[in-house]
Amino acid sequence: MGSLPNTMGAQPQQLDLEDSSRTERAQWLINSPEPPSLWQELVGTVKGSFSTHGRKHSSSSTKGKRAMSFFQGLFPILSWGRTYKASMFKDDLMAGLTLASLSIPQSIGYADIAKLGPQYGLYTSVVPPLIYALMGSSKEIAIGPVAVVSMLLSSMVPSLVDPAVDPIGYTRIVFTVTFFAGTFQAIFGLFRLGFLVDFLSHAAIVGFMAGAAIVIGLQQLKGLFGLSHFTSKTDVVSVLTSVSKSVPHEWYPLNFVLGCSFLIFLLVARFIGRRNKKLFWFPAIAPLLSVILSTLIVYLTKADKHGVKIIKHIKGGLNPSSVQQLQFNSPHVAEAAKIGLIAAVVALTEAIAVGRSFASIKGYHLDGNKEMMAIGCMNIAGSLTSCYVATGSFSRTAVNFSAGCQTVVSNIVMAITVLLSLELFTRLLYYTPVAILASIILSALPGLININEAYNIWKVDKLDFLACLGAFVGVLFKSVEIGLLVAVTISFLKLLLHSIRPSVEQLGRLPRTDIFCEVDQYPMASKTPGLLTLRINSSLLCFANANFLRERITRLVTEEENGTEETAKDRVQILILDMTNVLNIDTSGILALEELHNNLVSQGIKLAIVNLRWQVIHKLKLSKLVEKIGGDWIFLTVAEAVDACLAYKLATNI
Repeated sequence: MGSLPNTMGAQPQQLDLEDSSRTERAQWLINSPEPPSLWQELVGTVKGSFSTHGRKHSSSSTKGKRAMSFFQGLFPILSWGRTYKASMFKDDLMAGLTLASLSIPQSIGYADIAKLGPQYGLYTSVVPPLIYALMGSSKEIAIGPVAVVSMLLSSMVPSLVDPAVDPIGYTRIVFTVTFFAGTFQAIFGLFRLGFLVDFLSHAAIVGFMAGAAIVIGLQQLKGLFGLSHFTSKTDVVSVLTSVSKSVPHEWYPLNFVLGCSFLIFLLVARFIGRRNKKLFWFPAIAPLLSVILSTLIVYLTKADKHGVKIIKHIKGGLNPSSVQQLQFNSPHVAEAAKIGLIAAVVALTEAIAVGRSFASIKGYHLDGNKEMMAIGCMNIAGSLTSCYVATGSFSRTAVNFSAGCQTVVSNIVMAITVLLSLELFTRLLYYTPVAILASIILSALPGLININEAYNIWKVDKLDFLACLGAFVGVLFKSVEIGLLVAVTISFLKLLLHSIRPSVEQLGRLPRTDIFCEVDQYPMASKTPGLLTLRINSSLLCFANANFLRERITRLVTEEENGTEETAKDRVQILILDMTNVLNIDTSGILALEELHNNLVSQGIKLAIVNLRWQVIHKLKLSKLVEKIGGDWIFLTVAEAVDACLAYKLATNI
């Protein structure tokens, strides 16, 4: 192709200077150094997972400082612990005790949802919070068992081992699932694979949480009615069918009266806490008060002799080791790994969403990859100490925040309090009615259903709402696994749709500026006769969209020529392609650009390319396409490209 002119018309010295500066800037782009290789990026990613700073240490840094930086990145407590004060501990102590009062009854209830013994819920509120306190970076998040993950395990693990037939085998598989979940979470954090969790979009989470809340609530009808026979399925049709068949024959009114009475008390406490922020502690301790009062009522009235279902024995003491119970040689190990992966994604999604919500309120940044590492390590440790999958709880985190916690020391206080309860008070829970656990869980579920957010999603993005609705319906009428699969599939199809059919917009210059914007969005932007300036709105030019983009650009060139037939000078003579948004390109994309260039040359149209990104310019140089187009036709900005092309037009009289 012809090169751009160095001089034209009047004021040749000024134009020579402008051309020289423009050429120099273009050479900065063309002669940029090679980008890091895939291996260098991978190594840098792993190093970044343990570094407290995004930058490398200077050459004067000692090995000791590097080691300290590594350990501070892995254990943030080493960094903030040096400035920890006694006044902060006072706030953390009160927050931790308040948190424990809510955590103890909820943990027992969530263990029941997971179809595990009540002690396993308490175990899960001891070891994981302690590990997270060492490795986590959120100051407010409260760690422990949660309803959604408990329900996920109870809906998927029984397909491998029936807890009613083999409770010990079921428990072992749950520990194995927990180990796999922690391993996947740690790998996600180590290699910065957080984008995998993002496939479960915000809209999908809203629908999934709402569907899970309704399913969990319906399952609590077993405890609320005191039923002995209940379906192991989680879909709403099976649960309601089971309730309708069992209630006429085996329900005990005292269970229902006791459960509903305390459910009303818990909901009133929740209402009072929301109306008066100073009474935040009241809804926090209401579940523990309910357990104490209901246990006393049953014990004093001998209600267990009259049909009231009670917890009975809870195994106390420290968390026993479960290393020998992990089932890596089991025929179900592959299925356990699959369930572990699903549990890992769901747990991470909830924890990071909760952590970031409260971090934004406090005004600090939460590193998602480090959070994944911390949550993964705590679940691996938990699987070795009789715990099941733990994560951040929104309801308990809100209580922790309202109680005035300063750091994750509140988690340590909570864990120690639960541990003391395991050692000293488990015998006192013998007469605790099962209906109370059901009422405690039911009182926590409204926080999982966000109707306003679902309506907002509907208003803003209909495809997002479709993912939300798919997750909700899938969980409600089929299973947790199907609900997640539907949500992820819809989200992925939405992403695929935008990726394979990206838009190509025509640009024009805003009046009295050198800014070029889309003419459809800014009607005042003026187009330059003889030049067609297009921007590709895709971060990747690849096999999935290369042909579509080539055909789309060719069609726009043809339409522009057909629409400007007044004079020969108005026809498209130069195509300026702004590739600012294209971050990477593959061989199919390079081939499509080459075909586009050849097609334009055959029509007498020249091609100028603007702002090629690092990976793109590197690959175009390797493929010799830069040589074919010509280095003079590569520009740093659209304004420079337009000015240079206008100069070329005037100089060559085209």
